Amino acid sequence: MSSIALTAPTTRLRITARGRRVVAFLVALPLAVALGIAAVGGGAALASGDAGAPAGSFTEITVMSGETLWSIAEDIAPSADPRDVVAEITRLNALQGGAVSAGQRIAIPAEYAQAG
Repeated sequence: MSSIALTAPTTRLRITARGRRVVAFLVALPLAVALGIAAVGGGAALASGDAGAPAGSFTEITVMSGETLWSIAEDIAPSADPRDVVAEITRLNALQGGAVSAGQRIAIPAEYAQAG
């Protein structure tokens, strides 16, 4: 008995110029949609007015070495809840993560700047 090895014929995928254009379009379509959504969504966030405060309703201070938002909040508003003051400073300055570094200029709500 002899064994005969059966192999499938190999075919090469051929794609026309029109096919290449269709594939390129299908690959680029999700990227274009994502960019469009990002552009529309980002513009709405800026136009909402939620992240900022009216001009003139704050003063600026320079963060000193070793200071944190919590220590600044306790210094400028000793009678207020530091969590509320930190939240207002974070919102006013659009801080991510609540970290500040020495030498950084941050805005303080005017109501606390006068008290501190």
